[in-house]
Amino acid sequence: MLHFNKSKSFLFIGLSLFSMVLYSCKEHPKQEVVDRKYVLPDSLLKTIKLDTVQMKPNVDAVTLTGVVDFNQDNMVHIFPLVSGSLQGIKVMLGDYVHAGDVLGTIKSTDVAGISSSLINAQSNLAVAKKGLDAAKSLFKSGLNAQTDVVSAESNYQQAEAELARVKQVMQINGAGGTGATSVIKSPISGFVVEKFVTNNTYIRSDNGNPMFTISDLKNVWVMANVYESNITKVRKGDRAEVTTIAYPDRIFNGTISEIMNVLDPTSKVLKVKISLPNPDYALKPQMFTTVNVIQNEGGQSLAVPASSLIFNNSQYYVLVYKSPSDIRITPVTINGTTGNYSYIKSGVQQGDVLIASQALMIFQELNG
Repeated sequence: MLHFNKSKSFLFIGLSLFSMVLYSCKEHPKQEVVDRKYVLPDSLLKTIKLDTVQMKPNVDAVTLTGVVDFNQDNMVHIFPLVSGSLQGIKVMLGDYVHAGDVLGTIKSTDVAGISSSLINAQSNLAVAKKGLDAAKSLFKSGLNAQTDVVSAESNYQQAEAELARVKQVMQINGAGGTGATSVIKSPISGFVVEKFVTNNTYIRSDNGNPMFTISDLKNVWVMANVYESNITKVRKGDRAEVTTIAYPDRIFNGTISEIMNVLDPTSKVLKVKISLPNPDYALKPQMFTTVNVIQNEGGQSLAVPASSLIFNNSQYYVLVYKSPSDIRITPVTINGTTGNYSYIKSGVQQGDVLIASQALMIFQELNG
């Protein structure tokens, strides 16, 4: 009897708990999650760039790869003119120097020999001058002939010529005075772009390697590669737009100044040279570049900033801006890119305002 009453009590408690759970669910129904609409924050709105869809002239562009190089016409290799030991090098790689600045000195036995020749030439000229003066004095006194004066004048002129020759040799070799030191000076203003020597290095005048290379980087070359399939699409004088990884939003405008007309035997590409002004030295030698060779086709098409395009799942999109709370993801079809602009076949209309910076981040926010 006791066992039956305990079982009955447990059944009653279980039914009571079940009833309480059902009541609780009825009193507190499950709440639905409300999806909040994305609104562009004011702080982000102040930093993003807005641009418009506009009509631009149609152009045909060939995209090439290239490398920034020195302007060979404004570059000087400095070779040793005498043998000796390098001393007092005053410049480092990348330093800017002016024409006439001292780069270093060479202690040389060659210069010592030239200095000795200078002393001899000066002494011989002094002796020749005294001989000429004496010959003229004796001729006036009638003690010698005219031929003696002519001979003395000839000796004096030869001594003068020899002294001038020795001075020119000293100037060419950078020697000064009567010492054994040759001074190395920069012949042009520019940057030290190559440096192959250090202090106490012994160099020879018959060495074919330069000590320094000075280049004026205010004008540089871009050497671009043209594959065989594009050779007929580039011509001398074509306008070229050059971009770099370092300055993705900046276009450097130049022209094709030379086509090499010989394929590189290793890479099998044709080299073309593009001359570019570089007043702020932004372009550094050996920078990799992308080159768009521009050729006008005529007519106009809708164009959008290339920075406004978003590529996702094999489809291009742009963000059409109406207000901070009304930004529409719009699929577009592009017809090529030239420089900072892409041509559009469909998807937007002229005058539409687009988000042209940080578009990918906002696109991800809109997609939740």
